[in-house]
Amino acid sequence: MEEKNFICTACPMGCKLIVRLDGNEVVQVLGHRCRRGENYGAQEATTPKRMLATTVRARGGLHPLLPVYTSAEVPKAKMQEILAILRDVDITCPVKMGDVILKDIADTGVDILASRDL
Repeated sequence: MEEKNFICTACPMGCKLIVRLDGNEVVQVLGHRCRRGENYGAQEATTPKRMLATTVRARGGLHPLLPVYTSAEVPKAKMQEILAILRDVDITCPVKMGDVILKDIADTGVDILASRDL
């Protein structure tokens, strides 16, 4: 049986989690003080996900870069692929906050959204 250690970020308590795995199956999550911690530990041990915020190039706006973010968490394993796609994005202004810049990035089902007007 394998054990992985994490510090939970699901709430401000910062519990020290121990996740016991049998292969890729979670057997037990220890150290959590709330249900969110138990869920966080299980997901982090098997399929970690993250929100992403970055910038893309923008033409015709007040600033040369537009801040963007993911509409939901994306698999951590796909982060480099997503960033590589976004490095090649060049949008034309005007853009409104919340506009979809790219749909279904890297086949994740998650959209890239503008985080400000430009």
